[in-house]
Amino acid sequence: MAILHIIAANVRKVVRSVVSTIVLLLFNRYTAFIIGVYAYSLIILALGGLGGMFGAIELRSMWLFQLDQARGVYLKKEYLELLFLLYLYGYFNKILRPSRWQALLAAIPLLLAYLGQDIYYLMYSSIFRFAELAEVPELLSVLTWPYIVTLLLLVVLPLGFFVWSIDYRRFWIPLAGALPLAVLIATTRYFPEQYIDGYRKVGQEIVNWSDKDTVDNNGRFMMLLYREAERHLAHARTELFHNREQYEEQARKFAAWLKQTGGPKRNIHLVVLESFLDPTLFKAATYTKNPLHPDFRKLFGANKLGFSLSPVVGGKTAQAEFEVLCGAPAFEEMLGMEFNSFTGPAAAYCLPGKLQLAGYQTMASNAFKPSFFNEQNAYRGIGFAKIFFPREFAPSDTDTYLSKGDTSSEEEYMFDGNIFSQNLEYITPLLREKDAPPLLNYVLTVYGHFPHLINEAKRPKVLKMISNFQDEQLERAANQMFYRTQAVADYVNRLIELDPKSLIILVSDHLPPGQHGRRSFQKLRYLDNSNDNIHMNRIMIIEEGKAKKYAVMHHYDIPAMVYNFVSNGMYCKVNTCGFVDNKLLDDRMQRHDDYMRIMAHASK
Repeated sequence: MAILHIIAANVRKVVRSVVSTIVLLLFNRYTAFIIGVYAYSLIILALGGLGGMFGAIELRSMWLFQLDQARGVYLKKEYLELLFLLYLYGYFNKILRPSRWQALLAAIPLLLAYLGQDIYYLMYSSIFRFAELAEVPELLSVLTWPYIVTLLLLVVLPLGFFVWSIDYRRFWIPLAGALPLAVLIATTRYFPEQYIDGYRKVGQEIVNWSDKDTVDNNGRFMMLLYREAERHLAHARTELFHNREQYEEQARKFAAWLKQTGGPKRNIHLVVLESFLDPTLFKAATYTKNPLHPDFRKLFGANKLGFSLSPVVGGKTAQAEFEVLCGAPAFEEMLGMEFNSFTGPAAAYCLPGKLQLAGYQTMASNAFKPSFFNEQNAYRGIGFAKIFFPREFAPSDTDTYLSKGDTSSEEEYMFDGNIFSQNLEYITPLLREKDAPPLLNYVLTVYGHFPHLINEAKRPKVLKMISNFQDEQLERAANQMFYRTQAVADYVNRLIELDPKSLIILVSDHLPPGQHGRRSFQKLRYLDNSNDNIHMNRIMIIEEGKAKKYAVMHHYDIPAMVYNFVSNGMYCKVNTCGFVDNKLLDDRMQRHDDYMRIMAHASK
């Protein structure tokens, strides 16, 4: 009996030990962390954010390792993100001072990193990249105080508390623990091709046509590192396109061809409109009054408004400008925005540069700040001979005809009618001057920028949005559009009077973000939630005084339209032009070399 008691006691000890081990494995901070991230992923996915727990993880296959007869036991690819998260979480736990909040505090940077990427996607329908950290100053400069206070409370203070809680006495632990991460980041910088080749062997599918699918497959952090390696590799590959002499010779030959094929030179008026939303395209909303002004409806009728696909949604106007002015897709392979690569003196020979070689006088009028998105340097490099910003924003010694005027209650955003009237006053003598060279008149507006604030003393609200889904910002945008479309109609009608033989193109840069991001457009059924609907923007074209509608095009097709007009239709006889053939061409990747060539010379 004594032996049985001893055996029983030992068995109980073993059972208790096994149970304790199981409990320790199942109920600890790391398990709680994994469950928390998984719960977060389910919630953010339900809100329309990026999918997957740590990439392409499915509930039916929640095993870290998998057995294969040919390969034996191997680590499943989609769990690279999970291992990376656990490494970072363990590292943060190690460097913090012990406290009852240590486990929660260690998760704060990771939660904010995930949340930031998801909010970016929800607002802009685009995947965040490391290079876009350079655009943070521009973002902060347009945020209103409520958003800035929210950032301070929910981001700056938690991160500040995290940094304060680090145990700096054991300095060697943070240094040693950060070594693997430092090596990984250094590899993306100094050995990008090897990093990309290696990751393609161990990672999930990289979907070239969809950043979202790629992140869903591989995870947020994995793709941050992968895209950074791609960026550095792209910089290296631009060396293949640095033959400056050949590049300039091609630009001169094209300009000479334009001169040869063109008849009497005609002027080009090209306007990019900030967030020029057509509220009538929401199928799940009606209005107490038509948001489009009667003069605008009379000008373009019922069927003269077209569509152009923008590369961006909700923000990053410079990306839309790049496509409109340079005729190449904005691949974002150099920096988060192509404009930031331009140094100014280097001639990249985009649309303005080529027209200048062909004898055009080129001018750009921008309603906002010259430092925003590196606009001044970009405009100069693209080929504008004259560049104008409002004198309130421009340096004191700058010669400019623009003034933003009274923008009280509207966040310094100049009303469209204000910049249009000043532009008309400036170009009228140029248009009337006998034997003057033809003009490329480019205008960028800023009114209608998020959060669509309205000075109701000047522009009272004229309508209400009627819908089961409420979005105050888009309702304000609809009210703004009533006045904006009136301003557009006045501007275009005046241009037709002054310059009846010209080409006038007005295009929206992108859709506004909406109060609830992508969800607003889904709930309000923008274009009935058709394929790629949130990239569809209004484009208005007036050729020789008559409104004209083409089939859906891309923003990067606009220079071809200008070249075709200048060459009296010859350009599209020797080049493929989808807008002429009335079909949307899927030719984005075919234009990659054009993109690389422009970017190679933007900073040289």
